[in-house]
Amino acid sequence: MPEPDLLVVCLCAQWCGVCRDYDAVFWQVASRFPRARFVWLDVEDESDLLDPVEVENFPTVLIAVGAEPRFFGTLTPHAGTIERIVRESAAGAALAAPLASTELRALVGRLRDRY
Repeated sequence: MPEPDLLVVCLCAQWCGVCRDYDAVFWQVASRFPRARFVWLDVEDESDLLDPVEVENFPTVLIAVGAEPRFFGTLTPHAGTIERIVRESAAGAALAAPLASTELRALVGRLRDRY
């Protein structure tokens, strides 16, 4: 199977109760997109990988199509919300226009190399 074109990364912290609650929701949605690559990333354990991108609120989700970041933001821990955004990103909807941030593009590259 070829490398997935869709990358979905949850940027969380072990100490965050909302993140711990979101864990099951995230993997439930992942099961609906078997060709995508879903990654759970602890921002404190992987701070060197994330730098200089700052994650200020949890859970923050990064979605990329190929090398292009399409979504980066805090989401409420609801399966329907992340599923809709993943689906729209995969389909190339208006919401999924590439983000202009060079820092996010570089982060996507590092994530694809590692995961």
